[in-house]
Amino acid sequence: MPHRTLPRLSLLALAVAQLTLAPALAAEPAAAANAAVQRSYDIPAGPLEAALNRFGREAGITLSFSTDLAAGLRSPGLQGSHDPAGGLARLLQGTGLAAEARGDGSYTLYRLPMSVGEATLAPVTVMEQNVRDGTTEDTGSYTTGSMSTATRMNLSIRETPQSISVLTRQRMDDQAMETLEDVVENTPGIILSKAGGERPAIYARGFWLQKMTYDGLAGAYDGDYVGSPNLAMYDRVEIVRGATGLTSGAGTPSAAINMVRKKPTRDFQLNLTGSIGSWDNYRTEVDAAGPLNQQGSLRGRAVLSYQDKDSFIDVVNNKSSLVYATLEADLGPRTMLSVGGSYQKDDNRNTWGGVPWAADGSDLHLPRSSYFGYDWEYWDKENKEVFIELQHRFANDWNLRLTGRKGWSDMAYLGTHLTNYNTWAQPGAEYDAYLDTSSYEINVSGPFALLGRQHELVLGTSFQESDRLLAGGQGILRNTGIDIYNWDSGSLARPAFDLSMLRNNYLIEQRSAYATTRLNPHDDLKIILGTRLDWYQYDTDTSWMGNATTSGYKVTRNVTKYAGVIYDLNEHHSVYASYTDIFEPQSQSGFSGELLDPILGKNYEIGIKGEYFGGALNASAALFRIDQVNRAALAQNQAGCPINNCYEASGKVRSEGVELEVSGALNPNLNLAAGYTYTDATYVRNDTNTAQEGTRFDTAFPEHLFKLGTTYRLHGALNQWRVGAGIQWQSEIYKEGVNAGTPFRIEQKAYAVANITLGYQASKNVDLQLNVDNLFDKRYYHSLGSHPGWGGVARYGTPRNFMLTARYKF
Repeated sequence: MPHRTLPRLSLLALAVAQLTLAPALAAEPAAAANAAVQRSYDIPAGPLEAALNRFGREAGITLSFSTDLAAGLRSPGLQGSHDPAGGLARLLQGTGLAAEARGDGSYTLYRLPMSVGEATLAPVTVMEQNVRDGTTEDTGSYTTGSMSTATRMNLSIRETPQSISVLTRQRMDDQAMETLEDVVENTPGIILSKAGGERPAIYARGFWLQKMTYDGLAGAYDGDYVGSPNLAMYDRVEIVRGATGLTSGAGTPSAAINMVRKKPTRDFQLNLTGSIGSWDNYRTEVDAAGPLNQQGSLRGRAVLSYQDKDSFIDVVNNKSSLVYATLEADLGPRTMLSVGGSYQKDDNRNTWGGVPWAADGSDLHLPRSSYFGYDWEYWDKENKEVFIELQHRFANDWNLRLTGRKGWSDMAYLGTHLTNYNTWAQPGAEYDAYLDTSSYEINVSGPFALLGRQHELVLGTSFQESDRLLAGGQGILRNTGIDIYNWDSGSLARPAFDLSMLRNNYLIEQRSAYATTRLNPHDDLKIILGTRLDWYQYDTDTSWMGNATTSGYKVTRNVTKYAGVIYDLNEHHSVYASYTDIFEPQSQSGFSGELLDPILGKNYEIGIKGEYFGGALNASAALFRIDQVNRAALAQNQAGCPINNCYEASGKVRSEGVELEVSGALNPNLNLAAGYTYTDATYVRNDTNTAQEGTRFDTAFPEHLFKLGTTYRLHGALNQWRVGAGIQWQSEIYKEGVNAGTPFRIEQKAYAVANITLGYQASKNVDLQLNVDNLFDKRYYHSLGSHPGWGGVARYGTPRNFMLTARYKF
């Protein structure tokens, strides 16, 4: 068929025409009715022609196109419910083609006009996994087609009834993110706090995040013992805010973070990256992937990374190494086996503490380079993991997935910190820790028919285990002669601690069974229901200065519930409401001698989501409420208590707020990620301390938070250049109390930090990029600590700094 001649419109205009004008052109009633019909699809990625032909048959539409037009192109596939226009938009994503509706209800394909810069930039190839599992690599996108962190179902952001952020590979590259800490700093509604040099902690909606998953499998996240994951091995990071008990089991109603690894590719690729930055920051990466046999049935990937960097803080240095390797093997046309492993080692020359406050909490105005430790201090971390996954696709479109992960973490620490209870002192400690984690899961998923409609079901069971051993000793190194204004990091010899002073070993086991279904009672209405049963056990042995104690507790058949409703208002917008909960075991006992019930976090959420330009842009607005109940409090009247202390489940904390977020492409040259969060977390009830009722739960975290990141590619003769900007703003944070009889207040007023990016595509293989963070060199406290008397753990924010990166793609 002849090629059509089209005016040179922008891709944005073409997308809008495709999604909005096409239905209006279908004048005949039958055509209009057909355009509005939504059907459920599960079309695998593959050759574009085959995918289009199958879609045409299942959608019941006539689709006209030249075979030459589709020759050599691959479609990312299609899953979920779509109308014909929306389904075609997704099938054609990344192909350079678009579909146009005709008056008789049929569709025809045409080639999009070349975007600015396309002649000089490497073409994007969307591989088979890109929509099936949400892979973001090589899409150039700030969003993803699907994710499963919230429900274990591969759903789009719009189809998931909770607040979601996805940090894609493109966004991580654009903003020069290196570790999970960088991801958290750039994610809406998430807070990073550092109570010491190498002690990152993550908070969301007022609560501490305790767990993390890797490709959906549970793993430990404890900033004291486990290094912050190196992003070189990950395709994206998926974050669901609020309670996530359905997929994670025990935990707090804060958020779930899922680290999704890079996978082998069907075509060979080799990426080399080198960076140099402020304070002697040098980083290199090698990333190779592709087929390992002629048939392409065996594929591999390997990532190597090394970084050596100093800091704006005196003495501090970090050396980080990463090795990651994975293999995929097609055991048959419907079966695939994946295996792999990683090794990350972080040698950190850093102290426990940070910057101290005066005894009354006032700012001592110390230099940002201040280091109140010694040159023999360290906080080294080593992480190893292996993983395996077997997937089988049955002929009836049901899937079987067996996964396993084993991780080993070692921590070696020797450090000090300052205390100031109206006089200076300096404790020190030396510890070694070993953390062994295991996670295994099996689930089946697929469609089923009920009352003449297609629905989806997931059934699964899992096992998690965490075994930690901590041993070491501590003591006071100095309590006189401390001069914080004339510190000498070489003034004290390395001490010898009694490493038999403390020995603590705990073992946590969690066994689970879960079921989730997505019901489709109407083309515009979806209902997600889920439940989970957990068996949880905690055992610990502790020896402190020769005194040994043993304790433990268990939770049997805890029931977690999930319910969500999504209603499509039109082609682009959906409203939703959801409820989910999560349990957190606690070790306190009541007057009966039995353990108190677990703390229960109940998450209520309503919102609206928008999806535009075939899924290239996502937007959302949500209202949330979290009630955390059964919080243990020491009983005021201990009469009749059979043990030393009895507790009551009398505490309740409520967190309420609003979240606004937009991410994706506003046009082919402009990527955007922005989010605003307001969180009000307060004590609603505390029978043992009524004065606490109505006060903020934790004033060290901001009520208001805004984060923005953009990248824009220039037009015309400057199309090889791109520019970007970002801002992170938060409201005031503070801590108040009494320190050795003296009232104190430590605080950080509201502040904003700006960042910029400048990139140049020298050729289809070579890319150069400059990132400047804290552009205006804002001086601020990133973390406050909790008390001026203990720890000296306030942290200055990083001053203005730059990173120059060169990438070469074969």
